Amino acid sequence: MKYTVLSLFPEITDAYFAASIMAKAISRGIVEYRTVNIRDFAQNRHHSCDDAPYGGGAGMLMLPEPLGLALESVGVKPRPVTGEAAGRRVIYLSPSGRPFTQALARKLADEAELVLICGRYEGIDQRIIDLYVDDEISVGDYVLSSGEVAALSLIDATYRLLNEVITPESLEEESFSGNLLEYPQYTRPEVYATLRVPEVLLSGHHENIRRWRRRKQVEKTLAVRPDLIDRGVTLGLFDRETGRFIEELRWKDERDKGD
Repeated sequence: MKYTVLSLFPEITDAYFAASIMAKAISRGIVEYRTVNIRDFAQNRHHSCDDAPYGGGAGMLMLPEPLGLALESVGVKPRPVTGEAAGRRVIYLSPSGRPFTQALARKLADEAELVLICGRYEGIDQRIIDLYVDDEISVGDYVLSSGEVAALSLIDATYRLLNEVITPESLEEESFSGNLLEYPQYTRPEVYATLRVPEVLLSGHHENIRRWRRRKQVEKTLAVRPDLIDRGVTLGLFDRETGRFIEELRWKDERDKGD
C-alpha cells in the first residue's frame, strides 16, 4: 500500500509515519508514503494557497491551481466532469463526505495507492473535486480545522488491516468485527482499587471465557450502539448463540425498566 498525502502542513503527517507500528511497516516494505507540500505549487511570490470564495461568505477557500498542480505532480490526471476516475484512488477528507466506517476501511485497504487531500480553511474549490477526486470521506459528524488529522485517522484504520502489520487474531476480535463492539479486557493485578478481575477470566476454562466475552460484547453493543445490533439482526449477521444473548439481554433490560 502506498499513501500519498497532499497538505499545506506535511510535517504533521510526517511525524506519524516515523513512529511506532507504522515505522516498522515502512521499514519492512509493507507501506510506502510520500508527502507533497501544496504550497510548493503556489503561483505567487508569497506562496499563498487561499482566497475569498465567490459569492461571499466567511473564511477562505483553497485555490484550485496549486492543488491541481500538486495532484498532477504525483501522476493524478484530470478527467471530464462526467467521466470515471482513472488510476489512483483520490480521496478528499471532508465533513460533507460519506461516513468512514470499518467496512469502508477494509475496502480501501485493498487499494494499491491512496492519494489523500488534506483541506484547510473553508475547504477546496469544487472544480478540484469534479476533476480529480474519487471519494469525499468524512471521519465523523463534526468539523476539524485540520484535514491532516482526518487523513491520519483514515491511514491508521487502513494500514493496520494490511497483511503482516497486525496478527489476524487481533483483528478478528476488535470492535465492529461481527457487528459487535469489543468485550472488556483485564490484566494484572487481580485487584485494583478494590475492583477484581472477573472470576471467569481466572478459571482457565476456555469455553466459559469465550461465552462470557461474547455475552459482554452483546451487552456493551446494546448499551452503546444498539443500531449495530438492529442492523445485524435485520441482515442476519449473528449466529444462534449471539441471537440468544441479544434476546436475553433485551428481556432483562425491559424487565429492569418495568421495575
